[in-house]
Amino acid sequence: MSRNTPFTSPGFRWLWAAAGLVLSLAAGHAAPPSGTNQLPTARVVIAEDPAATEFFQPRADRVRTMVARGITNLTGQATAKAAWRSLVSPQDVVGLKVYSAAGPLAGTRVALVAAVVEGLIEAGQSPTNIVVWDKRYDDLQEAGYGHLATSYGVRVESSTGAGFDMGTFYENSLLGNLIFSDAEFGQKTGRLTGRKSFVSKLLTRDLTKIINLSPLLNNELAGVTGHLYSLALGSVDNTLRFEMGGHRMSVVVPEIYGLPALYDHVVLNITDALICQFVGSKSAMLHYAVPLNQLRFSYDPVALDVLSIRELQRQRQRAGISQPGANLDLYQNAALLELGVNDPARIQVETLR
Repeated sequence: MSRNTPFTSPGFRWLWAAAGLVLSLAAGHAAPPSGTNQLPTARVVIAEDPAATEFFQPRADRVRTMVARGITNLTGQATAKAAWRSLVSPQDVVGLKVYSAAGPLAGTRVALVAAVVEGLIEAGQSPTNIVVWDKRYDDLQEAGYGHLATSYGVRVESSTGAGFDMGTFYENSLLGNLIFSDAEFGQKTGRLTGRKSFVSKLLTRDLTKIINLSPLLNNELAGVTGHLYSLALGSVDNTLRFEMGGHRMSVVVPEIYGLPALYDHVVLNITDALICQFVGSKSAMLHYAVPLNQLRFSYDPVALDVLSIRELQRQRQRAGISQPGANLDLYQNAALLELGVNDPARIQVETLR
């Protein structure tokens, strides 16, 4: 997917996508953009090591090697240093977006983030220009990310703590009951509801590049707590209004992810598939989890999320667990917005064993 095509320009992309979203929700399918002779494809590199975890705990040395193999193969560079340098420059402020709300066992694992931090520092990135972040600071601390600030000198910050940019927002007709951390809560007008979700200043004023690291974790509304869901809802406020049903998620998550403040800065996505938790999303449920011992790398967040959903379905079937169908409309709408590829037949998977 090229970001320089007319379909990814802010104005045209939204006009075209608005019609496409209606078609998707009404008919369940969509045609490619007019004038397109060849459908886009995506490439996913999977680094696999059967010994990457032991008793559901990552082995740091193994994970470090998997990250180096994955990043060099994806970028086509000879060394990990060159691979990281092809994605970011020393002048960039790199945000490592994690998912920490599910805790250290079910969310993005600290060992993976540490391996990425080490790779960036070895490639010449200043630790102070590396920001490990998620929506809430308390979640980051409880998941163990404070250790990274102490060990490497990187910054650990929350999008909520940075405050919200009142000039950059996503607007939707759905009204939401504002909570204390929302930008419009308690304004002079006594506003208690809002139609706008403001983007964190962390994204609009600080970060220049984003590396998204999401777990292979079930999610009842989005199908998977993957790259689209994690970054979209982790970057804006007033999100409770979207969590009333999967039909809302299927529209708002792709639209928020497509905001220039988010989409234009993502340079890499890594799915933490060391452990696959196929039931539950709020905390670790290891009796519904299986070690896959994989890390999955791609420039395409949609492709990774679609593969994750297929894996979650496969694991539930193996366990004899019946669950409602995944929210595939979300990923079809993301494809309409040209955020990535949602057709498994057009995803090229390379597995490094």
